[in-house]
Amino acid sequence: MPIAPVWRTGTVRAAAGGLAALTVATFLAVTTEMLPVGLLPAIGAEVGVSDSITGLLVTVYAFMVAALALPLTLSTARFSRKGLLLATLVAYTLSNLVVAVAPNFAVLAAGRAFGGIAHALFFSVSIGYASRLVQPAFTGRALALVTAGASAGFVLGVPLSTSLGTALGWRAAFGVLAVVCALTVVIVALLLPAVPGGGTDHKGEGAGSRRMRLAVVSTTNAVVYLGQFTVYTFVSVLLLASGLPPAGVGPVLLGVGAVGLAGLWFAGSNLDHRPRATVVLLLSVVIVGLIALGVTFPALGGVLVASAVWGAGFGGVASVFQTAAIRTRGATPEVIGALVNATANIGIGGGAAIGAAVLAGPGLGWLPFTGAALVLVGLIIVLGARQSFPRSP
Repeated sequence: MPIAPVWRTGTVRAAAGGLAALTVATFLAVTTEMLPVGLLPAIGAEVGVSDSITGLLVTVYAFMVAALALPLTLSTARFSRKGLLLATLVAYTLSNLVVAVAPNFAVLAAGRAFGGIAHALFFSVSIGYASRLVQPAFTGRALALVTAGASAGFVLGVPLSTSLGTALGWRAAFGVLAVVCALTVVIVALLLPAVPGGGTDHKGEGAGSRRMRLAVVSTTNAVVYLGQFTVYTFVSVLLLASGLPPAGVGPVLLGVGAVGLAGLWFAGSNLDHRPRATVVLLLSVVIVGLIALGVTFPALGGVLVASAVWGAGFGGVASVFQTAAIRTRGATPEVIGALVNATANIGIGGGAAIGAAVLAGPGLGWLPFTGAALVLVGLIIVLGARQSFPRSP
């Protein structure tokens, strides 16, 4: 079987192998980014730092992405797309390996920062790649499939790796993920056809308006992720404080993730028909879930139900914003991918930092209310920005 099949655009079915490889790679990329979330208490206990300091492992990773996504995308526009994608997967492998064997928190943070550099480039390349594998008429479906890998990473990758880390130790979880990333390098090399490089932003009539719409979508993306990760970074801490035993954190997150797949399915089923209504409903569910989490905390039963509602809403969010951004046509797919990646990680890193400040100040019980308020700001922007989030595609 040739390592680099001849690139010919066609249907989603014709590009199935390449799209499957991108989806798996995207799943592992998001799992790598989010892996510390479910293991924060265990990591902090072993390396001798507090939960709020350990949460900076998410912050440093996210801020590397936020700072470097666009510059790296623009500076590598002429490079081989396949070569760049494989390089990022190798970097993920090395990052997870360094974290698995890190003797102290400083080395651990350095390993995470290295992974953040890879992540800064990965999504701009993968999103652009998906759009170039198929003819324009099939771009939406191709992007939905690849974005589903990101959503699945949020809703399944974290709980699965948390369960593994709880059973075998957090270092083992990172070690196993390193091995899986290495295997994915081989899979992508075999299945993914080569495509041409990036290009420049869209020009022509209406370019300024399209870019403004893209800016609104990107900003809203950052605000929503800011609210989500103010809480989600410390979800394991919330669950433990509600009386859940450590061994139960992974299974609970897995259950919440499974519910999140319902949100992903809802988004995929409705984005091509009712995109505005879809984003409004999903964000509303996230807000209701977070408020319910704050009201019921620390009663374990209420926390579990509220977390399920929250997870169901957020399961479709990644697909919603990626699709909305692509449909603005405000830039090339690679640049759009970089902007969505950067703004999401501004939200992830900023949310982790805000959450750490709330944890160290007002206390754990205020996390859900803070997150809900920020997501509400995002919803208000959506309601007012009818051109950026139109009723129909």
